[in-house]
Amino acid sequence: MQKRDLWIFRIVTGLFSVMMVGGASMYFMQNDQVREAFTNLGYPTFIIYPLAVAKLLGLVAIWTNKSKMLKEWAYAGFIFDFLLAISSHLNVNDGEQWGAIMALILVSVSYFYHRKLYPTYVD
Repeated sequence: MQKRDLWIFRIVTGLFSVMMVGGASMYFMQNDQVREAFTNLGYPTFIIYPLAVAKLLGLVAIWTNKSKMLKEWAYAGFIFDFLLAISSHLNVNDGEQWGAIMALILVSVSYFYHRKLYPTYVD
């Protein structure tokens, strides 16, 4: 059972990571397109690069065991980010909320299996 849970955690977290690295790289490589999307959503464009870096650092925190608290905050940050992204897309009614919904599902499943594998992980 534990081996199956570990595989589920790794696959789901891997898929989530691919999504986040792809999104962060888009923030850097297709900045004009991302800038337009942020403007349409009503967000300031100066947060694009810090958000991309935060997503990459969040992935590092999730995949490493350097800090238990940092890993918990990374999961929380991703969940807040996706909830806000979903509500922003729904608010402007652009139909682009599905990527954020998928990311929210993946990060939630990743967290669930992380907690299942390491129930006493956080003091």
